[in-house]
Amino acid sequence: MEMEESTEKNRPPAISLACTIGFVGAALVIPLIFSKIAREVGSWYPPYLAISATVGLICILGIWNMKKWGVYAYIGFIIVNQAVLLSMELWTLFSLLIPAIVAGIAFTHLKKMS
Repeated sequence: MEMEESTEKNRPPAISLACTIGFVGAALVIPLIFSKIAREVGSWYPPYLAISATVGLICILGIWNMKKWGVYAYIGFIIVNQAVLLSMELWTLFSLLIPAIVAGIAFTHLKKMS
């Protein structure tokens, strides 16, 4: 309990906001997993979305807990995800915008993380 309180007190408000955006983003992927649109992309795409949402959530939880590995893992996750979207010709600026903002905020607070 004391560790949770310590992390919460040391977490900058910008990190809380960025993580909240990340949690919402991961939640918004869930309905897409079961959508007709995802199945039309390919049979492999719904499982990819499920794995992507899970990995993204784990990374955001790491950032929420002020862990450097969360930031590095999230940046790696963004790179892989952007490469997949580019290869499928589904990439848009919006697909990079929110993750880049979250990663940028997290990266600026990296020195405060353990």
